[in-house]
Amino acid sequence: MPGVNSILDIGRLALFANQSALEVTGNNIANVNTEGYSRQTVRLEDGISIDYRPGQIGTGVLAKEVIRHFDEFVEKQYNEKSSDTNRYSALYGNLSSLDSLFNESITPGINDSLATFWEKWQDLTNRPEDYSSREALLGATQNFLNGLQNAADDIARMQSQMDDFINQEVDEVNDILNEIASLNQQINAHDVPGQNNANSLYDRRALLVRSLAEKLDVNVIDNGGGDITILTQAGQVLVDKTEVYEIKFEGPKTMKDLLPSSSFDGDIYFSGNDDFEYTVEVLTGGYASSANSATFRVSLDGGATWLKDADGNELTFSAHDESERVLVGDLHIWFGTASNSGGTATQQLTAGDRFTIVPKSGLYWYETTSTPVNITPQIDFTGRDNERRLTGGSLTGYFNFRDNYVGRYKERLDAFAKSMAWEVNRLHSQGTGLQKFTEATGTYAVTSDTAALGSAASGLTYYDKLQSGGCMMYVYDTSTGELASAASFGPLDFGAGAGIQNFNPVTMSLTDVQDAINRTYGGYMTASIVNHELKITAKDGYEFALGTDTTGIYAALGVNTFFDGDTALDLNVNYKVQNDLDYVCAGHVNGAGEANAGDNTQALAIAELQNTKVQLSTAMDGKTTQTLQGYFNGIVASVGADTASNKFNFEYNKSLADDLSERQEEMAGVNLDEEMSNLVKFQASYTAAAKLIATADKMLQTVLGLKN
Repeated sequence: MPGVNSILDIGRLALFANQSALEVTGNNIANVNTEGYSRQTVRLEDGISIDYRPGQIGTGVLAKEVIRHFDEFVEKQYNEKSSDTNRYSALYGNLSSLDSLFNESITPGINDSLATFWEKWQDLTNRPEDYSSREALLGATQNFLNGLQNAADDIARMQSQMDDFINQEVDEVNDILNEIASLNQQINAHDVPGQNNANSLYDRRALLVRSLAEKLDVNVIDNGGGDITILTQAGQVLVDKTEVYEIKFEGPKTMKDLLPSSSFDGDIYFSGNDDFEYTVEVLTGGYASSANSATFRVSLDGGATWLKDADGNELTFSAHDESERVLVGDLHIWFGTASNSGGTATQQLTAGDRFTIVPKSGLYWYETTSTPVNITPQIDFTGRDNERRLTGGSLTGYFNFRDNYVGRYKERLDAFAKSMAWEVNRLHSQGTGLQKFTEATGTYAVTSDTAALGSAASGLTYYDKLQSGGCMMYVYDTSTGELASAASFGPLDFGAGAGIQNFNPVTMSLTDVQDAINRTYGGYMTASIVNHELKITAKDGYEFALGTDTTGIYAALGVNTFFDGDTALDLNVNYKVQNDLDYVCAGHVNGAGEANAGDNTQALAIAELQNTKVQLSTAMDGKTTQTLQGYFNGIVASVGADTASNKFNFEYNKSLADDLSERQEEMAGVNLDEEMSNLVKFQASYTAAAKLIATADKMLQTVLGLKN
């Protein structure tokens, strides 16, 4: 019933309500600079009204709950843009560092040393027998190789650095996931909507989600009751209420995805390393052996595109065991039993069976301890993200830089080195120096002595360069320097039948090359295979020279070559040339079988390579025909273009993220002017409530005084 006591209650409730409002306002002011803090206000509600004469009379004010001002919709948008921003920030920052490695505008670099290399070959054409010219050529070559190897070393170091960054980020992600799960549990225990809001816990969780979104792209689902589920945008669950599913950064793996009808009981194996994943798909069923072999194709971008040969035809490979492992890209691939890489699987592969080779450290999500799911960010060769993997955050940026960008530059640099070695060696191997050979050993090995040299099963680096044709060889008498006999020169005979049989790369092996030399010139020299490399040794009293070779055998096997190696990191001068300048081949054997000291035929041909368009190819870019210098300039230009592109993407996404952050700040941020105004308002209300109580007390004293 309304009365003096009701007035006291109204004053009491007003005191409590305004005291709560003052406390919340003070807390806002205290946390104005606290990261992640969301502005809070007390929701005041009119008390119940009592029906009475002359009408309904209120019973005061109630402080119902402390409200957290936070826009979940804006936060979701911000986290998405924050993921993109941090992805491109990681890319732009690291690409800027890489760009400086190839910037030759300040100091001379690979381009200048390459130009000097061609210049020294041109100088050698003027004085082919001059040792100072040969010495200058080797010096220029070494400068060029040093620059190339330094660039490759720097690239490798940056890739290693990315692994360190990724490993650190993964640990931080798992710590965040566990803390979010713990907060879910705490919020469940403390949050009672409408009565007790766990605002500080919500703020802490939102801040952690922001940190998580900076590292990888996430999707947050509010389950109600304080519980949230966090997934990657691809759908992998990271946190489900209080359950955590961690991610791990682990070393090379292979995985198989067999058809339900497949009976294959073995596994896939590999050796070597690469920056790309290999997707192996069986095209025709069969065994993983030389008899009734299954065939397969390979993709380096998750199946979006498939490897092709120089003519644009899809490459297919035969499945073999370890003894005849197949060279695909930079890996040797073979099939073994489930427990033994050297064994032979007893069951057949089925068309449609798929295998994945990850020859590098990758990112895996573990739903259970035994089922890792590959979520390593991947960009296909058309530039699209693999939506089944991570696509945002700094982790994606680090992986993209390591694999897609640095991997692409490294592949191009290796293609440049490989083509450089082949084109120079192709000419040099057909030439002669200032002295002939008594012994020559190839520098490029095969993995199988009996596999066709023109097939991937041979393991020969330049297997795809070999052609059908013939190759010349000349044998001389050491004492006279003349041809040993009328039968001591001419093409190698690759067949036992009548007439000279040409080399066929589709069917002939290293053993066949050995046999051809012994068959044709066995009276003067001996050919053998040592550690899967060809070795030719002249018998006492004889020496030999190599001549015109339309097959490419000499260059492919590394016999009489100028360069050794086939990547930017391992390209070097052939040890024979390095140790003896006489073996720099400036001339050639002429039609009379003479190798003259003043001949400059091969030196001139090699010097002309500077302006000759050659064929280069990579898995990502396909085939291109241009000069070697032009191709290297293209590598430098692509680094600059990629840096500029990612700078734009970073700045664009950052501006959007900053705008969304400002919108959230307008809602959740503390405005000191507004809080000071509220402070004065609630203080005045508190004072007025106290005055009301004092007035009610006087009224009560007056009523009590009437009794006396």
